[in-house]
Amino acid sequence: MLSSSSVTLTTPRFQSFPKKSTVKGKPRKRIQTTITNLVQHLATTKPENNISTIQSFPQNPDANLSGPIPFHNLDPKAVSSHLKSCASLKEVKCVHAVFIRALLGSETYVGNNLISWYLSFSSLDDARKVFDEMSEKNVVSWTTMLNGYLNHGLDDGVVEIFEGLIESSVQPNSLTFVCLLKSCGNRLDFELGSQLHACILKGNWSNLIVDSALIYFYAQCGDLLGASCAFDRMPERDVVTWTTMITAYAKHGYTDEALSVFSRMQHQGFRPNEITVCSVLKACGEEKALRFGRQLHGAIVKGLFEEDVVIGSSLVTMYVKCGEISDARLVFDLMPKKNTVTWSSMISGYARNGQGEEAISLFQLMKTLHISANSQTIVSILTACGYMRSLNLGKEIHAQMLKRLVNSNNFIDSTLIWLYCKCGEFSYAARVLESMPERDVISWTAMISGHNTLEDKSDSLRFLKEMLWEGIMPTPYTYSSALKACAKGEEIRYGRWIHGSANKTSSMSNVYVGSALIDMYMRCGCVKDASKVFATMPERNLVSWKAMIVGYAKNGHCREALQLMYRMQKEGFYVDDFVLSTVLGSCGDLQWEERPSEDSCSLPS
Repeated sequence: MLSSSSVTLTTPRFQSFPKKSTVKGKPRKRIQTTITNLVQHLATTKPENNISTIQSFPQNPDANLSGPIPFHNLDPKAVSSHLKSCASLKEVKCVHAVFIRALLGSETYVGNNLISWYLSFSSLDDARKVFDEMSEKNVVSWTTMLNGYLNHGLDDGVVEIFEGLIESSVQPNSLTFVCLLKSCGNRLDFELGSQLHACILKGNWSNLIVDSALIYFYAQCGDLLGASCAFDRMPERDVVTWTTMITAYAKHGYTDEALSVFSRMQHQGFRPNEITVCSVLKACGEEKALRFGRQLHGAIVKGLFEEDVVIGSSLVTMYVKCGEISDARLVFDLMPKKNTVTWSSMISGYARNGQGEEAISLFQLMKTLHISANSQTIVSILTACGYMRSLNLGKEIHAQMLKRLVNSNNFIDSTLIWLYCKCGEFSYAARVLESMPERDVISWTAMISGHNTLEDKSDSLRFLKEMLWEGIMPTPYTYSSALKACAKGEEIRYGRWIHGSANKTSSMSNVYVGSALIDMYMRCGCVKDASKVFATMPERNLVSWKAMIVGYAKNGHCREALQLMYRMQKEGFYVDDFVLSTVLGSCGDLQWEERPSEDSCSLPS
C-alpha cells in the first residue's frame, strides 16, 4: 500500500476482488517503495505534455541502405535517417558499428534510435546492451525499453526498468504509465495497477492514452466498474478507447452493455476499425454472445469491411464457437479471399461438431489449393479422423509431420494419442507419449481416457499412477476418466484410492467428478458411498441425478429410486426415457398408493 505518511490521496472506490499480491521474482515490499518514491517525486514536479515530443516506436520500412555511410557530417539526425533505411537486423548492426567507429555511440538521441530499431527486429538483447552502455538516458530511453520488455511478455524486465527509472530521478511521461498499466493488466496485478492509478491522479497525468490504458488494466483484472468509471470520466475518447470498453463488456458476458457502448460509439461519429470488429467478434465467440455477433455481422454486410479477410475469419470463428456451423460455412463460402486461419477455423468447426466427413473433405480441398496448414489445422483434422475412425489419413498426416520436420506441440501430440486410441492402435499412442519431450496433463489424460475402450481397464489406472509419479496434477476430466475405468472394471479398491486423491484437491467440487464417483460406487454395489457423494455435492446436473436413480434401481433400492425421480422432476430436471424405462424395468412390482411426499425421501437436500 502507499505510505500514508508520504502523501494523502483521494481515489475512487472500486469493487474488490482477488488480487495478485506479488510480481514474479520481485518482492512486493520493493515495489511499494518504488511507488512511494514515484508519488513523492510527482508531488514536487509539474507534468508536461510530452506526447508530441515522444518518439513513436518505428516500423520496418521497405527501403534498403542505399550505399556506404559517410563519416563526415554524422549528426544525430543523419543517424536516424540511416537507421530508417535498414530493412533487416543485420543492416542495423552494420550501421551501429559505423556509428561506434565515428564516436557517436554514446549520443542519447542515437542510442534511443538504436534501441527502437533493435526492438523493431525483436532483438531485445542488443537493445538492452545499447541501453546499458548509454552514458546519459532520458525518459524516451527508459520508456522505449519498458515497451520492449512489455511487447516480449517479460514483466519482470518491465518492473526492473521502472525501478531504474525512479532511481535515476528521470521524470516519467505518459507512455511510461501506459506501459506499466498494460503490464499490470497482463499480470492481473491489481494492487500495483491501483497504486499507479493513484500516482496518475496525484500528478494530474490523465490524458487520452493514459486513460485508455487504465480502462485496459481494470478490464483485464475483471473490474468492470473501475473500467466504466475511467471511461465515463474521460473528456475525450478515440476508437481505441471505445474498442477497449466494448471488448471488456463482451468478454465478460455483458453483451447488452457492449452493444450499448457500440451503438453510442457509432452515434457519436466514430467508425469502428478492424481491431474493434475483430475484438468484439472474438469476445462474442468466447462468451457465446450469438445475438450480439449476428447484429455486428449485419453491420459488416451493410458496408463495414465487407471484404476484409481478417474480419471474415473472425466471423467464421465466432459462429463456430457459438455452434452455428451452417452460418459459419455460409460466411466461409461468400468470402472472396481466405487465409490459413479461415480454413482452419472452418475445419475446426466441423471437427468440434462431430462432422468429421465434412472436415476431411475441406482439408483435402485445402491441400489441392496448396494452402499451408498451421497447428490448429492439424489438431482439427486429426480430431475429425478420430471421429471418423479414419486411421489411414491420420497416419498419413502424422508421417507428413515427421517427414517435413513440422514442429509439433503438446496439443498436436495429445490429439495424436487420442486418435490412435480411438482407432484401437494403443501401441502407436504409447510411442507418441514416450517420444514427447514434456508430457503434460492433457497428454496423460488422453492416454487414460483412450484406454477406457479396452476390456482390461488396468492400463488406464497404470497411466494415472505414472502421471502422479511424474508430479503431474490431474484435472477433473482426468479423475472422471480414471473413475470410468474403475466403474467398468468394478475396481472398488482403485476407485476409493482415486476418491481419496481427488478429495485433497479442488476437483472434488467438480460436478463431473462427483457424477463419476456416484456411477463408480453404484456399479460396484456401494450404494451408501454413492449416496454420501450425492448428498455433499455443491451442485448437481442431469448426469448426477441419472446416475443416482439408475444406480438405486439396478441395486434393488426401488423405493429410493422412485422418491429421487420425483425430487428430480420437482427441481426442474427432465426424466428421459432411459431413466424411466430403467426404473420401471427394475421396480415394476412396487405399488404406490399415493404420490411420494418430500418427507419420504431419505436423502438430504
